[in-house]
Parts: sequence; structure tokens; C-alpha cells
Amino acid sequence: MPEMVGGYDRAIVTFAPDGRLFQVEYAREAVKRGTTSLGVTFHGGVVLAARRIIQDLGIPNTGSGKVHQVDDNLGVAMAGFLADGRVLIDVARVKAQIYKLTYDEPINVLGCVKEISDRMQLYTQFGGVRPFGVALLVAGFDENGSQLYEIDTSSAFYSWHAQAIGMGAADALKMLKRGWKEKLKQDEAISLAISALKAAEKGVKLKEVELAIINDKGFKKWEGEEGIKFIKKFW
Repeated sequence: MPEMVGGYDRAIVTFAPDGRLFQVEYAREAVKRGTTSLGVTFHGGVVLAARRIIQDLGIPNTGSGKVHQVDDNLGVAMAGFLADGRVLIDVARVKAQIYKLTYDEPINVLGCVKEISDRMQLYTQFGGVRPFGVALLVAGFDENGSQLYEIDTSSAFYSWHAQAIGMGAADALKMLKRGWKEKLKQDEAISLAISALKAAEKGVKLKEVELAIINDKGFKKWEGEEGIKFIKKFW
């Protein structure tokens, strides 16, 4: 990022002459400072994994987590400012419940992604606000099978077989590119996700890993002593 940007970074509504919105780019830098989160699709579902650093004297499984349930068929992992992500997850949960009450069926993954990205886009268009300093991986299982989307700080979204966000994304992606294949089984996907997270986050501890599985049976997050025992099998 150049030192002199001619004042074009003072307001989100001001484009630089080369078409850049510097506040959005600054928000993207905030994501790169966050610990790694990743997702891996498999035949019949999606695995989400993330590292949440536990401070000395901190109590595990309390405070701001990085992997959250949105609905029975939907989950989200995030990197960046967790408070910003929490607000967006609450938006997604409300939209999911409204959809279910209106149509008597769960919202599909792409529909949820569009609701979140629409809210994020509003915060790149009006003065007096700032962009959300968080990127999201939205994962779920619907009529189209396993779905994994990344939502960037600019509110653009992309569909992936496997993806990582956060400071260790580059190292995680190297592992994901080598290990992902068609018809991946659930245990293989979990093992790949854990391996990629360990490659991205050197020194990650077992108790710091958050892991969730979303498939046709619903959303299941592994945490606490039960989670440690489960994840240890793939460590």
C-alpha cells in the first residue's frame, strides 16, 4: 500500500483515480492478520476448521468463536475482526429463520450468501460507515449438495471445493490443492482440514482447534473434551 494515497482513503465513498476503494483494501489487510479458517467439501458435506488462540488463564469454548451455526444446514467460519463477523452471522440467522417461517423449508446456501454479501456491500457505499473487517466461509448442504462459499471484504463471493482465509491461507492452500479430490470421504476431508490448519498455523494446539461438520444430518460442532477426543484421532 503506497504511503501517499492523496486523501482517497479518508472516506469509503471516494474512489481513487485508478478505481480503488482504499478502505476496502485496508479491511482486507485486517483479515490477513487473523488466524486461519478453512473449509473442505466432501461427498455429502463440508468440514469447517479454524484456530482460535486461547490466552493464558483463558477458559476454552467461551468468548468469540470462529466457527458458528447459522441453521441446521448452514455454518460459517471467519477470519478478521470477530465482532464484525458476529454481527453478520446474526443477520444470516435472522434471514434463515424468516425464510423458514415464510416458505416452510431451510434457506439454501447461495441464498444465505447473498443476504450476507448484500449487507456487506451497503457498508462500502455510504458515508459515515466503514467496511466489515472480516471475511467469511459459508458452508452448507442443500438440494445442490455440498456448498462452500467465500465472502470477501468487498462483498464479492466465490464458490470453492476447498478454501482458506486468514494469515496462514497461502500455506493452507498448498496443502488443500495437493489433498483435495472428487468424492472425498468425510474422514479424509477432516484429516485434510486438520493437516492444512497445522501447516498454516505453526504451533497450533489441539484445544485451539474449532471444527464443524455440515451434512444431510445437520450441523455438528466439535468442542470441549468431546471435541478434543474427536479431533485427536486426526491429529
